[in-house]
Amino acid sequence: MSDRSGEVVTSFLLGAVLGAVAGVLLAPSSGKVTREKVNDWLDETAENAKEKLSDLEDEIKKRKEQLLKS
Repeated sequence: MSDRSGEVVTSFLLGAVLGAVAGVLLAPSSGKVTREKVNDWLDETAENAKEKLSDLEDEIKKRKEQLLKS
């Protein structure tokens, strides 16, 4: 991975978050429905973030082991 890949991923995720929140908030739904949608989306996003962080940790450990072996 390049040094800027983290910035690209962060920018992409931030854009996705802002776009999704704007879409939900601007959709013609009642307050209760909108809150439920936001809550569901936040739960899903948090779970996805945990999975991505776990994958990243695994990749870092793998690369660290490779560096220590060489």
